[in-house]
Amino acid sequence: MSDPRAGGVTAAGGAQEGWAWRSQEAAWLSAPVLERLEALERGHRQAFGRPLLAGDPQRPLRLRAQELFAAPEVLLAHDGGSDPRLIYANRAALGLWRRSWEELVGMPSRLTAEPEQRPARSQALDQARLSGGIRGYAGIRIDSQGRRFQLSGARIWSLIGTDGAACGQAAAFENWWWL
Repeated sequence: MSDPRAGGVTAAGGAQEGWAWRSQEAAWLSAPVLERLEALERGHRQAFGRPLLAGDPQRPLRLRAQELFAAPEVLLAHDGGSDPRLIYANRAALGLWRRSWEELVGMPSRLTAEPEQRPARSQALDQARLSGGIRGYAGIRIDSQGRRFQLSGARIWSLIGTDGAACGQAAAFENWWWL
């Protein structure tokens, strides 16, 4: 690490000018993402009758956001558009798909699966949308480098906005293996 007073590089790799340290907030702690996480939590509680995270649900949202991002369970969410785009991915999801936040979030969620797997994926999403949530989903996905993996035991549920309407969907799973 270079001396920041000399316009060096920080441990995070960002260039600095003199003592003018810039603090860049993690994308998963931004206000829009925090709002999405509340919808994600609301939907999970409604679909499965339990909170997404263990512990006091009244603890600060930023703390819950950090816990979700660091959780070992893979967690993804997409918006409610006609070709839904990913709006959230935790660290486990980013690692599994081998993509950065900037690469994965904003990507059409259908691209997480190979073309021949998309009809089954779409059917499961429709079933979850109609029922509010499903458990035990299994499917095959593909990472950014073309490597396929099987997931099992996934939960899929609708994100619920403050108005009570569905505004996207989320999926969470712990069990997966390379094919």
